[in-house]
Amino acid sequence: MSWKKPTAGIILAAGESIRFGQTKQLLKIKNKCLIDWVLDAALNSHLEKIVLVLGHQHQKILHALGKIAQHPRLQVVVNPNYKQGQSLSLRVGFEKIRDEFQSVMFLLADQPLVDKKTINDLLDKFWDSDKDICAPTHRGKRGNPTILSKIFYDQLSQIKGDMGARKIIQSHPDLVLQIEIDNPLFFLDIDTPADFHKLNSLIC
Repeated sequence: MSWKKPTAGIILAAGESIRFGQTKQLLKIKNKCLIDWVLDAALNSHLEKIVLVLGHQHQKILHALGKIAQHPRLQVVVNPNYKQGQSLSLRVGFEKIRDEFQSVMFLLADQPLVDKKTINDLLDKFWDSDKDICAPTHRGKRGNPTILSKIFYDQLSQIKGDMGARKIIQSHPDLVLQIEIDNPLFFLDIDTPADFHKLNSLIC
């Protein structure tokens, strides 16, 4: 539905990667940094604007991004208080788009198998529906990226802790459009070295 367009994307990439033991965003997979995978997918999708939220080691990540950081549809912002949890990074990015966009998609930097085709499929089905939330699922388990319409903007501006938008989604099950994803690898996120080795064995 046209009232839910345009949609902006916010990529959350500010974390310290404590469980992994080193900065995940800079891990190399097929000669591309982990963060480049989701960034490339988002920039080649139907998302109108992308906000990339950095924090931990943001200068190294910016250097690694190179010229792509100057992409006309990309805005890079730094959350200096990233240690306070994911919700603060979400709010830092959200404030850059809330006045201009009718809906927002939240993406995670450590999900490299999220591709532009699936991003576009989620967007198209969300736009065509009467629901205000869209989330991909696999065998009943919900994952990311998720989309929320502007009716939740006030709630998004007030969330706290490390749950992101999960609490909002859980509180409104009747407003959620669930899109089944056949491939479970779509949801693979890189939290540990074992996850990283598994990913490398699958795509290299």
